Amino acid sequence: MNKDSRNSFKLIIGSQYFLYFSVMGIFLPYFNLYCYHLKFSGFQIGALSAIRSVVLILFSLGWGALADRLKIRRPIYISCNFISTAIWFFYFYTTDFWAMLVITVFYGIFYSPIISFLEAFTMDVLGTQKKSYGRLRAWGTIAFITTVIVLGRIIDLYSIEIILVLIFAISTVQAVISSKIPDIQIKKRTSFFVNVKVLLKRRVVVFLFCAFLMLLSHGTYYGFYSIHLENLGYGNTFIGISWALASIAEILIMIKSDSIFKHFSMDNVLVFSFMVAALRWFGLFFAVSPAALLLLQIFHAVTYGTFHVASILYIDSITPDETKTLGQAVNNAITYGLGLMVGFFFNGYLFETMGLFRLFMISSFIAFGGGLLLKCSQIMDRRAGLI
Repeated sequence: MNKDSRNSFKLIIGSQYFLYFSVMGIFLPYFNLYCYHLKFSGFQIGALSAIRSVVLILFSLGWGALADRLKIRRPIYISCNFISTAIWFFYFYTTDFWAMLVITVFYGIFYSPIISFLEAFTMDVLGTQKKSYGRLRAWGTIAFITTVIVLGRIIDLYSIEIILVLIFAISTVQAVISSKIPDIQIKKRTSFFVNVKVLLKRRVVVFLFCAFLMLLSHGTYYGFYSIHLENLGYGNTFIGISWALASIAEILIMIKSDSIFKHFSMDNVLVFSFMVAALRWFGLFFAVSPAALLLLQIFHAVTYGTFHVASILYIDSITPDETKTLGQAVNNAITYGLGLMVGFFFNGYLFETMGLFRLFMISSFIAFGGGLLLKCSQIMDRRAGLI
């Protein structure tokens, strides 16, 4: 791949991140709040979020295995972009919980592989420059920041229903541009099934379990943080600013990701991310003032930024070329799939009985436990000469 082609592919990849996380900038802060305004119960909100995660787990793995086995990652990626966008349109026609649950299932089937496939495309395009991944991924964060800042004001001026229109419009543009995604073929060296066994090694299994705990601890934040702020008396503009500040902190980390990993190992960065997450959720048990809430959002630079980049690089480093897509799909399914699914169900079930302050405290203990387990595993691997 020559320099001009690589730069052109980076532009396409960057646009896909920008559009994908523009949708996330609408969905994460406001879709559950939209459901809350529809008078859905905490359990119903948690169930919608959780079923989305269940589908993500099952189908991202299936799509990933199919893409690597048959070498059809690009056609699947393009098709899933178009089909998921078409299915989203059905949200315009119902506010019934059960109907929305069905739409969420079918939408998730085709939406599920998009981000893990995009991560795999990115690793292919970067080649020997993989540690600069954060700079390309930062376009997603820029989009998220822009979206949450602007959208909070728009919702205050109009109504929260506008999120359905915006997600459909942005997803349509992403689907169109997805047809330009590069098709980089990896020459087959060894059996696909032999390479899959790498994902069953103890070191990988422990990492994935700890990553599951990390995202489980994020369930309160991703599922109910906007509702938490509204219950504290804050408006949509403050909610948007709060989410945006977290992403601004994150983007600074991503831009400097190559420098971070020149000075610190992936193992140390991962453990540090867990400890900061434990501190962040512990702080939200007490925080009620605007200053305290915004200060804790800065910790997102580590609890998401460094953790996410380190996780993507770690999975890529231990996965053979023939199973890169499946490797990223497994990581995404266990963390943002299974981890958030359990987190959403757990928080949705306890939301009305325990309250969000206590749930943030529980999240703190979960993150601390994950970091402690990961550190113990690293010590064992070092003594065994594995790292």
